[in-house]
Amino acid sequence: MKLNIKNETGKLKSVVLGQPNSMGAVPTLEESYDAKSYYSIEHNIYPKEEDIISEMNAFEAVLKKYGVEVLRPSIIKDYNQVFARDVAFVIDDKMIISNVITDRADEQEAYKKVFEKVAWRKIINLPETAHIEGGDVIVWDDFIFIGTCFSEDYRSYKTARTNEYAIEILKEYFPKKRIIDLELKKNDKVPYEGILHLDCTFNPIGKDKCIIYKDGFVDESDYRLIVDIFGDENCFHVTAEEMFEMYPNIFSISPEVVVSDKAFARMNDHLRNEWGMIVEEIPYREISKMGGLLRCSTMPLVRE
Repeated sequence: MKLNIKNETGKLKSVVLGQPNSMGAVPTLEESYDAKSYYSIEHNIYPKEEDIISEMNAFEAVLKKYGVEVLRPSIIKDYNQVFARDVAFVIDDKMIISNVITDRADEQEAYKKVFEKVAWRKIINLPETAHIEGGDVIVWDDFIFIGTCFSEDYRSYKTARTNEYAIEILKEYFPKKRIIDLELKKNDKVPYEGILHLDCTFNPIGKDKCIIYKDGFVDESDYRLIVDIFGDENCFHVTAEEMFEMYPNIFSISPEVVVSDKAFARMNDHLRNEWGMIVEEIPYREISKMGGLLRCSTMPLVRE
């Protein structure tokens, strides 16, 4: 397979979609590793497996409608494998194998068949102490935006998934890219006060537009930088409640077509009526209760 990911929106040819089967028991509060899951467990609204399967089937149907090749990881019994984005990610023609948190380490074994499709020279294995997950990495032509946590308390946060060391290594592998690190607010238990991954607060769509939540960044200057790059008129600003509902985490099949949650009425109307996009709406409310949405569920391999 010739990997090719130059940005977030080029016409999608091949993608890995996460796996909803055999989720296992509802985790305890201690077992949760993101604030939204913590909230869902605490409020007794953690999703049921049959609802997750139904939502992911709807997503797969839309992808196939547009002629996308959809690969799936093999099933690990009693294990949450919904969010493919964080296991590995592609930049240009290279696949970077993430060093995910310990709670998710077994997940990578299920992607063996996918990894075997890629030439070994095109796979980058990071040193053990370089932590990064695909939800924090946004490729946008000459830019790579990376969400991170510079806090001295980095190790105490389960939601701190990408560290400075990993960013330095990516700079070595992609010297011609402009790599912009963006420090995210972190909170393991209160989803309104922390951001799990960069794509939960910022996501480019179309050819020159983005969805953004201003208060997800530690420094307002990081938010301002993104607005300067895209232009204020090309930014759709979401509220705290919309961030909680995962509005930024939609998925692009092409510059013209996005897949979005049908509950996102304000944004979907804007994308259609103001920006002229095709919005494929599917139900994804249950999966959102686990701290991720549509972009999180995918690992794009090839775009035009």
